[in-house]
Amino acid sequence: MPELAEVEYFRKQWDPGLGGKVETVLTHPKARIFRDIPAAAVRKGLQGRTLERSSTHGKQMMFEFSDGAWLGLHLGMTGKLFTADAGYEPVKSDHLVLVSGKRQLVFSDYRMFGKLTLDVSEDGSSPDWWANLPPRTLDRGFTKKYHAVFVRRFPRTPIKTLLLDQRGFPGIGNWMADEICWRLQIPPQTPSGKLSNEQVDAIWKMTRQVSRDAIRVIADDWSKPPNSWLFNHRWKDGGTCPRRGCKTDLQRADLRGRTTCWCPICQR
Repeated sequence: MPELAEVEYFRKQWDPGLGGKVETVLTHPKARIFRDIPAAAVRKGLQGRTLERSSTHGKQMMFEFSDGAWLGLHLGMTGKLFTADAGYEPVKSDHLVLVSGKRQLVFSDYRMFGKLTLDVSEDGSSPDWWANLPPRTLDRGFTKKYHAVFVRRFPRTPIKTLLLDQRGFPGIGNWMADEICWRLQIPPQTPSGKLSNEQVDAIWKMTRQVSRDAIRVIADDWSKPPNSWLFNHRWKDGGTCPRRGCKTDLQRADLRGRTTCWCPICQR
C-alpha cells in the first residue's frame, strides 16, 4: 500500500492540471471506489470547476476545486494518479478521468481498494473529516509529548503494530515501520509498554527522520532508496541485514496480520 512519500509522489502527478477547468468527467459508475458517493454526484460536483490546489495528509490526498469543491482520494493498495494527453483512451481500471483541455487527469485502481469522497462547502472551508485528522509526523503538532501520550495508551500493542496506527502515525506503513524499528535496533514485537522513556523519544525522532528521508528520496521522482536502508532487503526471504559488519539473514513473520522483517542480531 502506498505510504507517506508514495502518496506525495502520486499527488504531484496531477500538478499539470492545476489552473485547468474540468470540461468532462468520465467514471465507471459501478466501480467500488464510488462506495461512499455515487459516481453521478462526482460528475455533477466537478463538472466546470477549476483545480486550484492539492495536498496530502498521511495516506490521504485532497484536491481543492473552485467554488468550494473538495475531492478526497485514498489510493488503497494499487491506486495511482497520472496525467495523460488528450488522445489517451481510458482503460478498464481508469475509474475517474477529469478531462481538462489537452490533458486528462486519471485515477486508476485495478483492485479497487481505493476510494474517493467529494464535499462542497458554501464558504469554501475544508470538510470536517480532513480538518480533524491527527497531526502528520512532520507537523509541529506531532510533538514528543503528543507522541509519548499516544504510545503509552497502548502498552500491550507491539511497537511495529502501533506505528501502523493511522490515528497516531499518519502515512506510516509497513516498510516505514520496519525501517524505524531496524534503525533503532528495537525488535518490532516489543510491547509498547516495555519501552523506556528514552526509547519512546528515540522512536519519535526516528519517525520524523524516516519520514523526511522517504519524502526526499521517493516523493519527487520515485528514486530507489540506497542499499544502506532496510527497504531494499526486506521484501523477500533470503535478504540480509545491510548494517555494516552484520549481514545476518533477516527474519520475516506475521505480526498481527502484517508481514514484519527484522534482524535477529541487531534487533535482539
